Amino acid sequence: RDWSSDVCSSDLPGAASRNMYIGADGKATKDSTVGYRASGVPGTVRGLEYAAQKFGKKTWAEVVRPAADLASKGYALTYSEANSMRSAGGGRGGNKSLNDFPESKRIFLRDGKYYEPGDTFIQADLGRTLDRIARLGAKDFYEGETASLLAADMKEHGGPITLADLKNYKAIERKPLTGKYHGYDILTSPPPSSGGVGVLQMLGVLEGTGFEKFGAGSAAAVHYMTEAMRHFFADRSEHLGDPDFVKVPLTSLLDPKYILKVRSSIDAEKATPSSQVKATAFNGHESDQTTHFSVADAEGNLVAMTYTLNGGYGSKVTATGLGFLLNNEMDDFAPKPGEANMYGLIQGEFNAIQPGKTPLSSMAPTILLKDGKPVAVFGSPGGPTIINTVLEVLVNMVDWNMNVQDAVNWPRFHHQWLPDELSMERGYSPDTVDLLTKRGYVVKRVNAQGECAAIHISNGWLEGAADPRSGGTARGY
Repeated sequence: RDWSSDVCSSDLPGAASRNMYIGADGKATKDSTVGYRASGVPGTVRGLEYAAQKFGKKTWAEVVRPAADLASKGYALTYSEANSMRSAGGGRGGNKSLNDFPESKRIFLRDGKYYEPGDTFIQADLGRTLDRIARLGAKDFYEGETASLLAADMKEHGGPITLADLKNYKAIERKPLTGKYHGYDILTSPPPSSGGVGVLQMLGVLEGTGFEKFGAGSAAAVHYMTEAMRHFFADRSEHLGDPDFVKVPLTSLLDPKYILKVRSSIDAEKATPSSQVKATAFNGHESDQTTHFSVADAEGNLVAMTYTLNGGYGSKVTATGLGFLLNNEMDDFAPKPGEANMYGLIQGEFNAIQPGKTPLSSMAPTILLKDGKPVAVFGSPGGPTIINTVLEVLVNMVDWNMNVQDAVNWPRFHHQWLPDELSMERGYSPDTVDLLTKRGYVVKRVNAQGECAAIHISNGWLEGAADPRSGGTARGY
């Protein structure tokens, strides 16, 4: 059984309104990114319970208990985890940080006595919350004691989430998107994630260009892939949103004739300025801190799962007495349509704020099949870079025959239409960067882009690849 699922992290509270983040000066405020007003209704608990009940063999209590014990008993912090908490404690340029919210400061910053690598990190409040959820199920989070405490905390601090919002939250199962590429079948996430349609559209544009003959890391291959990225992100800005609220033109976005049109528009020798790339107008419609894990078992079951708080440490708020950070998913909507969000993404009317609506995400949990048999399962955190990371890892395996660890390790690049710049990790040679600059790209060098957790399946063997860019691991049980 293959299950590719985008676990919705939030829905809009009933009190949400289109202009709730527009200030008196007509500009978007910071309230969609930091503080209690930045949070949508959390969906992960209900989504995980739904998956466990439908697909799992263990009881819900058995599934949750290890997490509850880990929170209660603690674990030794790695260097990267301790450094991450310390960095999140200081706001930059007047921005708010974990220090500005008492519960976050107490738990993650030890009231200013920062954690050091190797220190034991105990989350007692979270342990108690998870213990209730283990015993009572997701109902506790949405209707029980946890729900009451969260709603009261929201009310006290001017947050929008009410007890009714929590009780009304539903997990929605959607049919995965499917596509083909160079003889492989692909299962990936549907809207309200933009990731799956992005991966499929970009692969469709690339197939037939012959880009793969230039080789991994070549300026020509990067050029073709970047142009595919540029065109998709232009379409994303205009056409993608929650399909329960807007008519997403999936068939048109993935139509072979449209994909051929995009492919034909690519100049083989030079970059197309983003100012010349617009979202296509279609006639008629049909009726972006993220975590990803990939799982495969001996029976051939696969899970690709992505869920998120959106930004690093979410809204920076820890729910009082509950021990968990609140998301800042409201910024995944378009606080002001036509203007960039925290990731620099331009968002359109399809992703405007409406009560009960799910924000557009970039999640792209993906399963790769060959002749009906599983070959790989993978996905990524990282905001809009998720989509391009998944694209690149897939191309590395399929077109350049890399083993799964090399495919994950290979240096990455990213373009999202606007801003019109090509971010490239430092693993690319100066010659490649120079050739791309001569083609007309504005190249920005970055230390790391995204992460990927991947498993390759071959002849009964499972090969797990953790990303060296993160503290992730590959583990067998």
